[in-house]
Amino acid sequence: MLSLRTATLVGLSSIALALAGCSDSSKQHDKGPPTVGYVVVAPSAVPIPVSLGGRTVAFETSEVRPQVSGIIQRRLFTEGSNVRAGQPLYQIDPSLYRASALQAQANLAAARATAEAARAKANRYKPLAEQQAIAQQDYTDAEATARQAEAAVAQASAALETARINLRFATVTAPISGRIGRSLVTTGALASASQADPLAVIQRYDPMYVDMQQSSADLTALRQQLAKGQVNPGSTTVQLQLEDGTTYPLPGVVEFSDVSVSESTGTVTLRARFPNPGGLLLPGMFVNAVFEQAVQPQAYLVPQAALQRDFDGSAFVYIVGADNKAARRKVTAARTSGADWVITDGLQRGDKVITQGLGNNVRQGTALKPVPANTPQRIGVPQGAGGGKAGGKAG
Repeated sequence: MLSLRTATLVGLSSIALALAGCSDSSKQHDKGPPTVGYVVVAPSAVPIPVSLGGRTVAFETSEVRPQVSGIIQRRLFTEGSNVRAGQPLYQIDPSLYRASALQAQANLAAARATAEAARAKANRYKPLAEQQAIAQQDYTDAEATARQAEAAVAQASAALETARINLRFATVTAPISGRIGRSLVTTGALASASQADPLAVIQRYDPMYVDMQQSSADLTALRQQLAKGQVNPGSTTVQLQLEDGTTYPLPGVVEFSDVSVSESTGTVTLRARFPNPGGLLLPGMFVNAVFEQAVQPQAYLVPQAALQRDFDGSAFVYIVGADNKAARRKVTAARTSGADWVITDGLQRGDKVITQGLGNNVRQGTALKPVPANTPQRIGVPQGAGGGKAGGKAG
């Protein structure tokens, strides 16, 4: 009895499944060609962004060095502060240089007195020589002596100027404006004009340089593309990404590229300049510089969902061909731009690239019902549900 009932249930289930299959097959048959969304493509100028690693470099760097020798009496600045050009930084003992200046001043006074006497004597001899009251040679000797005395005045004046310069150098001043680091010497240390180490280092942080490294091979390929007209020169505006991943708020400008290739790294240095009014950038920071080095004038932007890859890695898309049938088209897509693939070969202006509905078994030659991408679709509600008919939209 139990076996007969079980067999009856199994039979009924098989009939129900068969009827359901027939119903689904009928629905699929009635469904017609699959609906796909497409976009109409047209060529446009697409920038080629480049991201290069680099390091920040101070706009100006100056080592504070003594130009005279002596004992450092005082340090006249606060370590880590901003200094201005000409500001006194160190005071070297000026005693010897002050004495030298006084001595040079006295020598100049003596030379002037001697020159005045020699000139007066030569002036007195001149009329006497004309009247032949004295020998012409005596006047010639007096004139030569006067000129020698005047030359001695010039020498003494130069010696006085040198002594005054050395006295002024006893006060070590800042050669540039910027931020000064720690003092590398202390009060009481002996400073020498020929010493190898500086007293301190001053760096100017505003503006700030960023030195970027680019492969010489990439740069050569870019120049060849520019020469052939395949790409156009891009913008020199640079955006900076800091070590923590944040973006520096102020843009910079590429100023130049080096004229030689580094033998050790095979790279070329590009330098950009950034304003740094707040001092956020410090020398030696590792950063990433992003800028548009070139522009592809005839490229196509296609949503990433439209592009597919073959077994060999080659890229292809489906387009709406003649008679609304799918046509497979091989394309060249080497990079992305935002949410789109950049297609450089394989498409033509006006092509309808399928971006939606590719999961509906779209193949070469498949009959399609193409609509513009993101067109709302009406979804019918089965009769009997809710007592009538209704419609809706889905993106």
